Amino acid sequence: VQLQASGGGLVQPGGSLRLSCAASGFTLDYYAIGWFRQAPGKEREGVSCIATSIGSIYYADSVKGRFTISKDNAKNTVYLQMNSLKPEDTAVYYCAAVRVIAGTPRGVMLSERLYDYWGQGTQVTVSS
Repeated sequence: VQLQASGGGLVQPGGSLRLSCAASGFTLDYYAIGWFRQAPGKEREGVSCIATSIGSIYYADSVKGRFTISKDNAKNTVYLQMNSLKPEDTAVYYCAAVRVIAGTPRGVMLSERLYDYWGQGTQVTVSS
């Protein structure tokens, strides 16, 4: 199981970026994919997750309405479209995977402790 995160970069406030998380060694059908971020000096926090087999998509309150998570089954890739970026979105972003279990609460789905497999991070910097 491998996850490859990409798409980070430097963007001005109000700008957009799309992160990609390419999975290999497994198919996404029965896995939840989560996006997490860690800013300097802060704990890693859940941003969004998707588990289409159980019809679940969740967002952290801080990104709701600005970020959109999606999945391309043909490419075995999950995307995080980030719009209206703010300086406080600056962080290293990670994607992670876990075999999904129906009925898992939102709070658990956005917790890093749930996830078994992690990709390397991609840096997102929002600055003018």
